[in-house]
Amino acid sequence: MRTRRIVASVATVSVLAVLVTVLPRMAEAAGNTLTVNVGTVVRPVTHVASGGLYAINTGNNPPLSQIYPLRLNHLTQPPPGGQQLGNGATQPCCDGLQVAGKATSGGAQQFFRMPDIYPNFPYRWVSWADWESKVRTMVQARLNATGATNVDGWELWNEPDWTWNTAAAGAFTAGWTRTHRLIRSLDTVTPIVGPSHSVYNHNWMVEFLTNAKNTNTVPDMIVWHELENDRYLDVAAHVADYRAIEQSLGISPRPISINEYASPSQVDIPSVAVHYMAVFERHGIRSAERAYWYEAGTLNGLLHNNQPTASYWAYKWYGDQSGNIVQTIPGSWLEGVASYDSTRRFVNVVLGGDSGNNTVRVNGLGALGSSVRVTLSRTNTTGRHTNQSAPVQVSSATYTVSGGSISVPVNNMDAWAAYQLLITPASGAATWQQRYEAENATVVNANRFASSSASNGHFVGQIDGTGDMRSNAFVDFLVNVPQTRAYTMNIGYANATGANATHGLAYNGGGWSTVTYPNTGTWGAFGASVNVSVNLNAGWNMIRLAKGAPGYAGGTGYAELDAITLS
Repeated sequence: MRTRRIVASVATVSVLAVLVTVLPRMAEAAGNTLTVNVGTVVRPVTHVASGGLYAINTGNNPPLSQIYPLRLNHLTQPPPGGQQLGNGATQPCCDGLQVAGKATSGGAQQFFRMPDIYPNFPYRWVSWADWESKVRTMVQARLNATGATNVDGWELWNEPDWTWNTAAAGAFTAGWTRTHRLIRSLDTVTPIVGPSHSVYNHNWMVEFLTNAKNTNTVPDMIVWHELENDRYLDVAAHVADYRAIEQSLGISPRPISINEYASPSQVDIPSVAVHYMAVFERHGIRSAERAYWYEAGTLNGLLHNNQPTASYWAYKWYGDQSGNIVQTIPGSWLEGVASYDSTRRFVNVVLGGDSGNNTVRVNGLGALGSSVRVTLSRTNTTGRHTNQSAPVQVSSATYTVSGGSISVPVNNMDAWAAYQLLITPASGAATWQQRYEAENATVVNANRFASSSASNGHFVGQIDGTGDMRSNAFVDFLVNVPQTRAYTMNIGYANATGANATHGLAYNGGGWSTVTYPNTGTWGAFGASVNVSVNLNAGWNMIRLAKGAPGYAGGTGYAELDAITLS
């Protein structure tokens, strides 16, 4: 977390500039190739790396207009009544319940970091009576917030490998068990996440999980931090090691969240962001959040004076990805994350990490036709306190597709900059996005599945939960339309209940209407659709299809969602 490393970096400010010039490691030799295999699907696009710790505050910090394009996936925010004063702040900020509506509008779920109820970091332990009283107060405040639907985890402690006061509080494993049991006595629904070590450590993880299994307090999601320089190199090994420990102990697989990533010397280098994006997508991370090295409410330094910095544009290109993440094979330090949207017929590659003249080889483009238009853009490398109003377009050219492939030269690369290759058919490219896949949307208390008949190969099912704000199941579509007007929304679905099923429909915080899905006969088989009318504003809108949600009594039967199409 913040203060420990901020103090260190302030103390060494005279050498930090030197560190930045060599970290992260990047190739100086040119002639490398990043390979993109469009036909090899990794997973649906969910913008795994688009998150942050203390990334949003109340009011206009940051403005929603800057949040929307990033398609925020996840946040870690202070708990109800949080008192943490991070990075020189003079008053607490960013209370997770106070920002819940704003976060939901941007599509993000959030963890509540419970020890940030304390004002100091490292935390100053008082007593078990004090801590348990605080836990009860935080949990009750959340239970009272019946309109907050985006709280998907209690983070019981933060970086216990060095912030837990063993002398005063006893062993962390025992403290975990005691706190876990207290929360479960108050809230049996909200997931519990941990252990939130500051670094991944095999022995610590074995000790923690062994105790957690023996005491029936295994976290619902596993969390650790990746904050050391070049730590993205180790993500694959850490994930593999964790999965092996999990299997050896007979623990069912848990989602993994890296809810702090990137060191102070990395966080403002756009190409480093690309490396993290790529490895998190490649190795099955559920969510990941930029570390909190700066003032809160700046999207972790992506904004300066509420305007984009260079790194913002790397995340904006990543936010533009839709459809499926597809395979990328790095060449030396030339790394990238790529998506293919089969409905809109475009490939979006975000890359960086090498200098000089390099190449991107893209295979599997046959569906885009015999020729494609390739637009190459780049970020600047100007750091935290310099704004970049827009990406720099480097080139735009038409390429002939040969054997389903093209090779695009990317010359004079800056190893710190991020680049985007946007590949579309040479003619007939969509002017605005009309189809939105359910699996790319914000999916709450439901799950993503594969189906050959589904648009883009995936759908959302098990949208079954009703009851209260913790268990309601819904899908939130963040859409961007060109005009304020009524749109016809076509909903692709499946319903094998043998009778009509219904969902609630609401958008932009408005009232509820009912969508009825006639029986289709088979689960996971798509082709059926229904039409409804929605009145949308020019620009960004949030559309919710819900089995259950605050203010809505609940749908009937069950239905699976494939995609929505606006026309």
